[in-house]
Amino acid sequence: MALGTELGPKFLQLMKRYCVDYVNAGDQSVTRDLMVEDYLLRMGLHEVRGRDTAYFDATARQMTQYPNLQLTVHEIATSGERLMMRFSEHGRRAKDGKKCVWGGIGLYRWNGDVLLQCNVEQDYTSRHRQIASGIPDPVDHPEVAPWDGDPELADQSAETVVRNWLNGGGLDITPTVLADDAWCNGGQVPIFDQQDIEVIDLFSVGNRVGFHVRQFGRAVDNIGAIQKGGKASMFAIGIVHVAEGVVAKGRIIRNRMDIEPIAD
Repeated sequence: MALGTELGPKFLQLMKRYCVDYVNAGDQSVTRDLMVEDYLLRMGLHEVRGRDTAYFDATARQMTQYPNLQLTVHEIATSGERLMMRFSEHGRRAKDGKKCVWGGIGLYRWNGDVLLQCNVEQDYTSRHRQIASGIPDPVDHPEVAPWDGDPELADQSAETVVRNWLNGGGLDITPTVLADDAWCNGGQVPIFDQQDIEVIDLFSVGNRVGFHVRQFGRAVDNIGAIQKGGKASMFAIGIVHVAEGVVAKGRIIRNRMDIEPIAD
């Protein structure tokens, strides 16, 4: 079913309930008003399907680990049909009282009433670093009026620019597209010498393009169990802005926890 920009305000209000009444209030019963029963969340290699079963269990574990967990929206845009959102979750871990902040990006589908699916990645590597050090990162600045944005039509030309940029390895070599926690912790840290990329999801809202990809290549340094030069794959998600025919800026989150080795 094609959905138009006139539904954009309704989509934003649904996401307001998701962020404020569900996540920030810690009230999982609200999900029955927000999602289909067969709701699907995709993160890296993992698929979590079922609003009242697998999804409920996964989110309950995180809310138990981080009582009073909060979500701050940094960027949000919708065409009325699709919605992209960059956010941070932050809180204090119950077991040791350590505070931390980790970024994420979600790309959402709905049916005009409730959510159907979300492709998401979150920066759990940064969260582990903060827990180990005991020093939390700052929370990035919030979107000033996240629920009052104007919906915009998709822009096929912007999507073409981003597809070409992804295929050309732009994910790793564009200084104005910041990865993970680079915005507050110094320079970009490249991970892959890209050899191939699979586009899982890609859509635009005006000149903003959201994408979820699986990147294939060789590690530029040792990372986890992957040795320098070893072949591996990694999931990444991003929101970038296109201007004058090029990717001008943006943010990405890389799933550094689930990098998969690939045999030569």
